[in-house]
Amino acid sequence: MISNIFNTVIRFATEYNEHFSSGMAYLGAGIAMIAGFGPALGQGFAAGKAAEAVSRQPEVQNKILVTTLVTQAVAETTGLYSLLVAILLLGK
Repeated sequence: MISNIFNTVIRFATEYNEHFSSGMAYLGAGIAMIAGFGPALGQGFAAGKAAEAVSRQPEVQNKILVTTLVTQAVAETTGLYSLLVAILLLGK
């Protein structure tokens, strides 16, 4: 039973290897781009909290701005890595 399933999968992979691998690359690129939503939500939340902090303590606006920009840059790296993975997958 298991060997029959295994043989069917192997036969499918050898017959449709080119189309199957390109389809899986497109699927992987799409899944990688879903990872871009996480940084977007996190950055929006952080920007909102920074605006609240500035409204409460306007005298420390410069410190809040610097901290926010650094954290936003760190959060954006996840989105950039997912874009890089998607581009690499589509390049195959």
